[in-house]
Amino acid sequence: MIELLGLRTVIYPTEDLLASKQWWQEFLGLAPYFDEEFYVGFSIDGYELGLLPNGEVGDGAYTYWGVTDVMAAVDAAIEQGCAIHADVADVGAGIITALVMLPDESIVGFIYNPHFDGNDDQSTLN
Repeated sequence: MIELLGLRTVIYPTEDLLASKQWWQEFLGLAPYFDEEFYVGFSIDGYELGLLPNGEVGDGAYTYWGVTDVMAAVDAAIEQGCAIHADVADVGAGIITALVMLPDESIVGFIYNPHFDGNDDQSTLN
């Protein structure tokens, strides 16, 4: 049995990273803490709101649940009838993610983020 540690991250795929970044920056009234061509991240009360360029916009947002072992969570999900949507990957700075598709075709993410501490600024990557 896998223990979920709580919600950590919501990532919005976007076809236009610059426009999405500008919209969120104006809406939130704050600049991203991480701003690269491959990913833009905002820290919202200790949680991550991310923008992923060239993502599959039709899939909607990806929600990631914190876990201590992403591979074990994926394996447990597969045993329960899920399929891999995005394989386990180290996305940098020791952050590990994966997405699975449930039998009802909804998508669930798992994340191990050693930088997450639940405080109002989770970023130690700057």
